[in-house]
Amino acid sequence: MNLSRQTVALASAGALMLMLAACGKKAEDQTVGQKLDAAVAQTGQAAASARTDAREAVQQTRDAVKETGEKMADKLSDATITAEVNAGLARDADLSAIKINVDTRDGKVTLTGPAPTAMARDRATAIARGVKGVNAVDNQLVVRAG
Repeated sequence: MNLSRQTVALASAGALMLMLAACGKKAEDQTVGQKLDAAVAQTGQAAASARTDAREAVQQTRDAVKETGEKMADKLSDATITAEVNAGLARDADLSAIKINVDTRDGKVTLTGPAPTAMARDRATAIARGVKGVNAVDNQLVVRAG
């Protein structure tokens, strides 16, 4: 057991010497205590730097998670708006029988497809505007002739 402790002590001393040599200090100019103090100071600086790096990484992760959550909420909101506009169009007697494409991006609803009359086309705009979260409506419905 004593041999093992001596081996560890010698290996540690050798590592300290290598660290000091790498720093460009002459080993013969320093006492053992000074060498040990320098090694402890370097270790303390490395630990402080590692803590700072870890804090920065945690903050970056928090920011990324927050941003991703906000993007997901926006997508969910757009999907909800699209579903509600589709439901409103389905309740309208003139518009329910027609395939109207509803697309929502950042609260802006775009309606494409046919409309049976100009009045029905205008009602589609009103239905879309009546949904919570809609910022604008781009009604591209085309009135069918006949």
